[in-house]
Amino acid sequence: MMNIRKISLFLLFAFALSWAIGGAIYLLDIDMKSATAMVMVIGYMFMPALSVLLVQKFIFREQMLQPLRISFKLNWFFLWALLSPLILVFLATVVGFILPGVIYSPDMSGIMEMFKDKMTPEDLVKMQQSIDKLPIHPIWISIMQGLIAAVSINALAAFGEELGWRGFLLNEFKNLSFFRASLAIGIIWGLWHAPIILMGHNYSQHPQWGVLFMTIFCTLFTFIFNYVTIKAKSVIAACVMHGSLNAFWGITFMLSSGGNDLIIGIAGIAGFISLTLTIVLLFIYDKWISREGLMAKTIGESYT
Repeated sequence: MMNIRKISLFLLFAFALSWAIGGAIYLLDIDMKSATAMVMVIGYMFMPALSVLLVQKFIFREQMLQPLRISFKLNWFFLWALLSPLILVFLATVVGFILPGVIYSPDMSGIMEMFKDKMTPEDLVKMQQSIDKLPIHPIWISIMQGLIAAVSINALAAFGEELGWRGFLLNEFKNLSFFRASLAIGIIWGLWHAPIILMGHNYSQHPQWGVLFMTIFCTLFTFIFNYVTIKAKSVIAACVMHGSLNAFWGITFMLSSGGNDLIIGIAGIAGFISLTLTIVLLFIYDKWISREGLMAKTIGESYT
């Protein structure tokens, strides 16, 4: 049986604390592109972890390391966690090219278009000149930097969220099927983003629609997150995966031009197509190749 009181307290704390930070950003009229907003958003991300600490450790006085699978024991699924977001972002980028108004643009014109309203013409020229002087395409530099960030600073920041979603909630939903647990966690994770999405985070062109799109994105990606977390037997793998996702999120915009934030990218329609295809392939792998049937079991059965 699920501990409804325990789950409700966690959700109350996680949403209230994070949304309070979002409210402060709004009331203080802080530009979401500023360094101040960035620091506050990082604080926003750590509120689920703080909520876990309050509920798991101080209110219910239960252990944290083993139940929430805070384990640094490496296995091959940590490599999955690191590389799969990069592969998925590239897949979403390619899918985007078949959608109306989106073209392959290796000259970085997509990035330049994004910044034309945020930088002076002189700064844009300097930016283009700096890109032209690079010995290799900037995308390769982004990948190298992203791999390092994914397992370091990004993973640390992601821990603030993942201890809640793939640690606490995945454990508390252990009596649910893989499908139902993934659906529930994905919707919770997506809606939790609502205040900062409405202020232009991730979907600056369509903040209202962005709430719905972020919820769809989080729900789809949760199936993959949960699978990797269970196989790795570690919430730290989820942190690496989340860190990798944040590191490679913008690669699409380095290779394409046209469309908008609801169409292109891993969190747009192109991404939804890519993630759905990946979930289907993951199901095929789980059922007929590995023959584990993890996705047909409850979360508790999967962890045994």
